[in-house]
Amino acid sequence: MTTESQTLTLLPGEEFIELYKVLKVQSMTSGGGEAKMVISEGLVTVDGEVETRKRKKVIAGQVVSYNGESVTIVAE
Repeated sequence: MTTESQTLTLLPGEEFIELYKVLKVQSMTSGGGEAKMVISEGLVTVDGEVETRKRKKVIAGQVVSYNGESVTIVAE
């Protein structure tokens, strides 16, 4: 299984982004509702650890993975 790697740059002044928003903004899910569902089912990892908190604050340097795709959060 190949893993696609992408980056998501935080906007100026942003210190974090909520986990479900990462999945939604990067089109890893069809929307926020699906993002929240897959997180609560334990299908999403942050830095290799299963994360079930939908509103977990993801900061620069962390890697979010779901369904063979990974996103690295970076600061501007």
